[in-house]
Amino acid sequence: MASRILQTLARRSRCSTPWKYQSRARIHAPAITESSDAVAPSVPAPLTHYDRLAEETIRKIRKLKNPDPRFLQYNNPEPVLIDHGSILAAPETRVTTLANGMRVATESNLAAETATVGVWIDAGSRFESDDTNGTAHFLEHMIFKGTKKRSVRVLEEEIENMGGHLNAYTSREQTTYYAKVLKKDVPVALDILADILQNSCFSEDRIARERDVILREMEEVEGQAEEVIFDHLHATAFQYSPLGRTILGPAKNIKTITKAHLQQYISTHYTGPRMVVSAAGAVKHEDIVELSKKLFTNLSTDTVTTSQLIEKEPAIFTGSEVRMIDDDIPLAQFAVAFNGASWTDPDSVALMVMQTMLGSWNKSAGGGKNAGSELVQRVAINELAESIMAFNTNYKDAGLFGVYAIAKPDELDDLAYVIMHQISKLIYRVSDADVTRARNQLKSSLQLHIDGTSPIAEDIGRQLLTYGRRIPSAELFARIDAVDAATVKRVANRFIFDRDVAIAAMGPIQNLPDYNWFRRRTYWLRY
Repeated sequence: MASRILQTLARRSRCSTPWKYQSRARIHAPAITESSDAVAPSVPAPLTHYDRLAEETIRKIRKLKNPDPRFLQYNNPEPVLIDHGSILAAPETRVTTLANGMRVATESNLAAETATVGVWIDAGSRFESDDTNGTAHFLEHMIFKGTKKRSVRVLEEEIENMGGHLNAYTSREQTTYYAKVLKKDVPVALDILADILQNSCFSEDRIARERDVILREMEEVEGQAEEVIFDHLHATAFQYSPLGRTILGPAKNIKTITKAHLQQYISTHYTGPRMVVSAAGAVKHEDIVELSKKLFTNLSTDTVTTSQLIEKEPAIFTGSEVRMIDDDIPLAQFAVAFNGASWTDPDSVALMVMQTMLGSWNKSAGGGKNAGSELVQRVAINELAESIMAFNTNYKDAGLFGVYAIAKPDELDDLAYVIMHQISKLIYRVSDADVTRARNQLKSSLQLHIDGTSPIAEDIGRQLLTYGRRIPSAELFARIDAVDAATVKRVANRFIFDRDVAIAAMGPIQNLPDYNWFRRRTYWLRY
């Protein structure tokens, strides 16, 4: 034991500095070259467990101060907020704004063999006056009647030879011209669209011929009961405001529209900032942008914006009704509507869920007795209607939310009670299961609606005109999933509880309750 203690003391006497300072000198101090006549260095003391821990800690500190550059290439030690929009918006919708204000938006699917390209214009029947109502729809017909470099025959043959499909439609707030073609014919299709929108020839004989076509079309529309009811519903709900006008316009206007009216409408409303070139399918964004720059060079430079026009003539909802009794019609039909939400209203998504909760049903389709909607169940079990449909229509500053139904005259009283009871029930009693079912149905219908290049192009153009951007599906689904039973009750209390209604009815409607009866049932008396 004594000898072991002496050996330890001898080793310590040979060490000139304490062990902890030796360890530091060994790590930090550079090697010292001693002269040949210097005394040979003593044997260093063995490292203890604590020395090894100190060296390991120092190495870790050095590594933190000088991180691996490969790590910094893809990440950063400092936390930063990252935008995952590009991941959520898959496939990506790319948008480019040209110098003239026109926006070009595309969604590419290079695996597709076809493409849809079109021009969506922020102009419709609501931007007309009482004297020019019907000009937008008349222009839609005349736009395909030849240009300065393409006659009617050349234009039609060019589309037919490509095997393409050229079409257009007009609504109260938007006008659309689009073509569906093979991917190799996309440049030709866009050239045709640019040509007809900028260089159309409105010859007087063509205008006179098209008047007869539109008048015959008006007669056909008057035979479609649903179209007539909703035209009358808009006329009574938005009376003395632009949204109350029909898209086709009155017959007297059709007979007096001239070339000057058409040119004036184009110069005022067909401007770059109010137009969107939308393409989907087998397209490349860069190619569509370059083609649009080259082709759309003769657009109007009018500075009037849609917001200015709407501010000048806003849509004002009026609680009212219009009834057209006609006993020659076997079935009665009516629509009851509340003032709804605009496109950008935060509660517009909740109204979409509420519309799905009310549902729709047609007697010829069968079923209905086991439907998720209680309204559909009651109507189907008791055979109260031939068909029923909840609707939710959005505009830039207003909307319509309600139910449309077709029924036998003897069932109108009971049917009206069931409809108003189920609508007002959204204010008081809403189950989580019904809301969840409606959310799932709504998400499925939205995805099924954009199955194809034409629906996708239409969705892109419409959303850019209404929202200023395209809402990714993930974001839209998150907004839908945020709607719960409490949200439905709150939104129903805002739009339905003790609110005025607009009613349009046609046919043998003597048994339909009066306006005060409907108005009284926008709320429940509960004690």
